[in-house]
Amino acid sequence: MPDRTTLVTALHGAGWHPAAWRVAGPTATRLSSLRHWRDLVVEQDRAGTDAVTIEDSFTAGPADATGDLDTSTVVGHLDALLVASAVAPATRAVGLVPTVSVTHTEPFHVATGLQTLDHVSLGRAGWRLQVSPSTREAALFGRRPGGETTEHLFAEAREVAEVVGRLWDSWDDDAIIRDVTTGRFIDRDRIHGAAFIGEHVSVHGASIVPRSPQGRPPVFALAHRADAAAFAVDAADVVLVTPRLDTDARSGLTGRPGLEARPALEARPALALVRDAEKAAGSDRERPVLADVAVLLGSSAAEAADDLAALDAAAGASYTAISDATVLATTVPALVEHIAELRALGYAGVRLRPLRIPEDSTAIARRLVPALVTAGLRADVASRPTADLRTRLGLAPAVSRHATEGVPA
Repeated sequence: MPDRTTLVTALHGAGWHPAAWRVAGPTATRLSSLRHWRDLVVEQDRAGTDAVTIEDSFTAGPADATGDLDTSTVVGHLDALLVASAVAPATRAVGLVPTVSVTHTEPFHVATGLQTLDHVSLGRAGWRLQVSPSTREAALFGRRPGGETTEHLFAEAREVAEVVGRLWDSWDDDAIIRDVTTGRFIDRDRIHGAAFIGEHVSVHGASIVPRSPQGRPPVFALAHRADAAAFAVDAADVVLVTPRLDTDARSGLTGRPGLEARPALEARPALALVRDAEKAAGSDRERPVLADVAVLLGSSAAEAADDLAALDAAAGASYTAISDATVLATTVPALVEHIAELRALGYAGVRLRPLRIPEDSTAIARRLVPALVTAGLRADVASRPTADLRTRLGLAPAVSRHATEGVPA
């Protein structure tokens, strides 16, 4: 586990609340602007946030009750991997973790795209691995009907993750020799084929991209139930979970009676789900586990509760009832206390989903990060040297499967 609390900000449209675009003002008109995304990520970079994740899917937006696009929410988005690559040169230290699905994407394209991001960011790329189960997504490709079982999707995703890792390892660090005397740009013996034949994926040959700064960018996966936790343990370096709070705890953090009551009470089972999966897999290491928490930050608990209620009224539904993650409408000091309790339980940190962008993402950068430093949960950004994302997450350097045993590749 890292020696200080890991903080990741999850960027998604105008915010994670489906009605956020209605209060976003000019921001809602700039969601397809590179400047908008660059400004958001640069703000997190300057604050010292460890990484940002960028959401993505093969659909333009969620479906309504009839199966058509829900026009009450943000519809349309940019490609997350391309956005991450575009904003990389404007940032210095923050990790860039786009969501890339493996269900309809060729492993070769996943591997080379993320390797390229790792190169252009100088070692700050990550990958949020996702599967795409819906028939709406499958229809865009026309190769398969969609609607496969979770077991099938995870089995395929395991193979894709394995192949991507093999492609990332296919070039040795010193494969490029530039030997003018012999006229050889590369040493052919230092490039290795993936050589994988599976039930769902078969890949031969090597990546076209030389080994990137991290060797293998860290893989993130969401584990919200037992089968997803088993998959994450097999395929990921960092596991995201969605611990739920009990009713008293949640009401305390939204300005109603019971303020600050037992906010981390229900967080133990989610963490135990991952640790149990590690034991079942015979794993000898504990992966960093981050708690996914949706946040709306106000100057007071009452203000935050009112703002959330206004968004819910605009959406015609309670976001707390439909979100897979706990929704905290609260203050910065209360959120710091909650993060401290999660840390004490064994979580490496949190991934925060701002309900409103830029209001809550800005509050994370400008108010929460300094408060975490004051609380001793993070070091001041000025005192930390720039490092690759694996180092910031407390992960060991990636060793190529083709490297000499014990020597980092």
